Amino acid sequence: HVQLVESGGGSVQAEGSLRLSCAASGYFSKRCMAWFRQAPGKEREGVAATVTGGGNTYYADSVKGRFTISQDNAKNTLYLQMNSLKPEDTAMYYCAAKWGLCGIWWSRQSAYIYWGQGTQVTVS
Repeated sequence: HVQLVESGGGSVQAEGSLRLSCAASGYFSKRCMAWFRQAPGKEREGVAATVTGGGNTYYADSVKGRFTISQDNAKNTLYLQMNSLKPEDTAMYYCAAKWGLCGIWWSRQSAYIYWGQGTQVTVS
């Protein structure tokens, strides 16, 4: 059984920073790990993705240059470093995983099998 547990959310002022973590448990072979977010009244959208063990990284245009996705394979943990935060970054952030590579369709959420419970990020 695979579990994803996010942490690190909170409230921060604009231009501040936060680092989200996603701890993964359970057996995994090569997989695509991603961060999604959903703001009130909006659809969930892909934020960033990467393949375990290293490889291409993918970002939504709205976060390029401000967010960085990374991983610690020894700890089975995915991170999202968020800098220069804006009020429009306010959302519930979710960690998700699917088998195989990410690819150009990395933000297609229906392909993701495993989801965390989410962590709230509020930027004021």
